[in-house]
Amino acid sequence: MPEQLAAFMPLVIVLVVFYFFIIRPQQKQQKKRREMLDSLRKGDKIVTIGGIHGTLTDIKEDTIRLKVADNVELRMSKEAVGYKKE
Repeated sequence: MPEQLAAFMPLVIVLVVFYFFIIRPQQKQQKKRREMLDSLRKGDKIVTIGGIHGTLTDIKEDTIRLKVADNVELRMSKEAVGYKKE
């Protein structure tokens, strides 16, 4: 019986390492991104994942309006937000 347990120990160790170095950090990053997207407000200055800089003028459930110049607004998916400028 102990020999069978010893045979599975390397697999268990690999799974634990995989969880702590890959899965858990990715879950934390996704949670942080979701919190950032949920905290967006009108007037926030943002940069999209495509590199477009602008100011939020409208926020709906899954779309935003981004003012990039005078009389120029883009409507895009909320998921396109890369980060908020401070």
